[in-house]
Amino acid sequence: MGFIDLSGSLGRHFGSIGVALNEIATRLSVSASDQLCVSGPSSARAEKCIRVLSEVLNVSTQLNIEIETAIPEHIGLGSGTQMALAIGSALNAYYDLGLSIREIARLSDRGMRSGIGIGVFEQGGLVVDGGRGEQTITPPVISHMDIPEHWCFILAFDKRGKGLHGDQEIKAFKELPPFPQQEAARLCYLLLMQGLPAVAEQNIELFGNVITQIQQSVGGHFASVQGGGVFTSPQVAEVMLWLDQQGVVAIGQTSWGPTGFCAVDNVSKAESLVCELQQKFSHLNHLSFAATSARNSGGDVFVL
Repeated sequence: MGFIDLSGSLGRHFGSIGVALNEIATRLSVSASDQLCVSGPSSARAEKCIRVLSEVLNVSTQLNIEIETAIPEHIGLGSGTQMALAIGSALNAYYDLGLSIREIARLSDRGMRSGIGIGVFEQGGLVVDGGRGEQTITPPVISHMDIPEHWCFILAFDKRGKGLHGDQEIKAFKELPPFPQQEAARLCYLLLMQGLPAVAEQNIELFGNVITQIQQSVGGHFASVQGGGVFTSPQVAEVMLWLDQQGVVAIGQTSWGPTGFCAVDNVSKAESLVCELQQKFSHLNHLSFAATSARNSGGDVFVL
């Protein structure tokens, strides 16, 4: 849902806020095999991750990995971190290595900027991380709260594009101008004294206002490296403008996009809006929409 301090003026860079979702997830199973076999969506990424982790952990790759579902890659939903942590957790359980999620994240080189993916895998809910300092290994979680169960999030997908990642992302950060220290201070104050109390008091309007302000500020800062606007996809921007007119809150783009998001206060309203979106934007067949719920628990690992 956005970075908090891109200026790093106090010695800590980034810091971010995000929410775990239920319906879009990575699920996989690991079993014995006479050779490495990986099947299912995002299998190439998964196989690369398995080989790297197996070498670091000094364990055998004689495994059968079945990927039931995988978060689509590079659309702003943390697919790389969730895949790495899911595979790492599976290997950890299979070989009884006794590793923590943080140790798996470190070995997988996750959390180089945002710590949200690690935080939500650990405990779900709404997570705020404290960014990266000089001694940071993985960004620490400084606030964790359950999201009210009746809150829902609507996602707008544009299958034509992918958000910045890898070398492109690194290059983009280098090209960006310094983020104003005063603006970083304002966002931190908004989050601490309005956004988080609003979640505690189940005030979705106030929470949404804070998220929208963070998104407008940080999205505006990123505009020069993501096509000139707050949203990477002009069509997603059009969708989010229409949703804003319907009274939704917490409007923004997740990570580098192109996925847009917003929040509503009940399931039926979210599902109704998704139906309206499908009709209104049916001429744009590259767009799709989903109503999702917040997940207030971390990743599940089962040993059978």
